[in-house]
Amino acid sequence: MWRASKFWQQKLGSAKTPDKDKNKSLARKAVSVILISLTGGVALSAVDDLAIYRGCSSKAMEKASKSQAVIDAIGEPISKGPWYNATLAVAHQRQSVSCTFPVSGPQGTGNIRLKAVRNGDNSWLSFFWPRDFEILIVDALLHVPGNDEKHQTLRVNLSESFPSSACTACTDCKPQEKPSVEKK
Repeated sequence: MWRASKFWQQKLGSAKTPDKDKNKSLARKAVSVILISLTGGVALSAVDDLAIYRGCSSKAMEKASKSQAVIDAIGEPISKGPWYNATLAVAHQRQSVSCTFPVSGPQGTGNIRLKAVRNGDNSWLSFFWPRDFEILIVDALLHVPGNDEKHQTLRVNLSESFPSSACTACTDCKPQEKPSVEKK
């Protein structure tokens, strides 16, 4: 009896309509396209963040390697730590960046922190062009171990070594008109 009922279930179950199969196939394709697009978007954002990190951290490393206070504290050569130990925060439609990354030398370790703003336009094509960031603030927090448990933590301001760009009035911007509000 059991074999007969199983036989009829298989026969009735296999008599699916082609419309149901077609709908399931379209749904599977739509889900696949959505998942691939989402994965691609996340990957593109990660690559963009990595490019921003590399550009900003290389400028800060140039300044740190030329700073006598940093050299005296942790020694030479100064090397940048791995990117996965860094933090990166972007804001204002990727126009401002805050970054912290580890550095090390023969005599100690530390972190370099920076804040920067992006120069240039904010069009879709600029996503693929190299980014030019102006570093506003950069400082190093250095840990120098010493003998007899005398550890030192030093803070070195590296912002002074960046040339400050002259402030100019924005003549390209047009003042926005305030919308008038009618009271009833």
